[in-house]
Amino acid sequence: MKHYIQITAGRGPVECARAVTLVAREIVKAIPSLQLADCEPHNQVEGCYMSMTFVSGESIPETIVKEWQGTVLWRSTANPYRPGHKRSNWFVGVNFFDKVELPEIAESDIVYETCRSGGKGGQNVNKVETTVRAIHIPSGIAVKCSDERSQSQNKARARERLFLKLRRQNEKAQADSSCRQWSNHDKLERGNPVKKLSGKL
Repeated sequence: MKHYIQITAGRGPVECARAVTLVAREIVKAIPSLQLADCEPHNQVEGCYMSMTFVSGESIPETIVKEWQGTVLWRSTANPYRPGHKRSNWFVGVNFFDKVELPEIAESDIVYETCRSGGKGGQNVNKVETTVRAIHIPSGIAVKCSDERSQSQNKARARERLFLKLRRQNEKAQADSSCRQWSNHDKLERGNPVKKLSGKL
């Protein structure tokens, strides 16, 4: 079974998006086996993410879940995005889950396309259509995967990424009526942080 960790800025500003990146680094230090499965970059600032989702094929120790699950506070000692800004406390949400829970999705709603990978990688990568693009027809959401040398492996990873994106969209739609990981920034700030970190943004 795969185990997922999602770190989200909710609807917070760029500082929260940067905090997502910094908190992710700390969690990866604690769980080196994690791999990035999906992410939503900030639409203006490089190195900042509105959300990052990691996956592990190994069980995550309960002690780590208890340490990180919930709202995490990052107290900035320096803010390069808005120097002089009075606020220094930035909050992100951390959520652990084992399944990509979604309303039932028919496999017939997903279309797969293959294409050749560009760039370096050897003859197999350049001449064989190993890259796979998965498209969810009802929503128009599409993802592409070229991580593996095998088309079948890329198809499986593309499907997983597509489901994670669909899950993220589903959570966003429920943000105003639920207290789950996609709750808005104000809700995150009011929560009692389970962990406090500090450093330069």
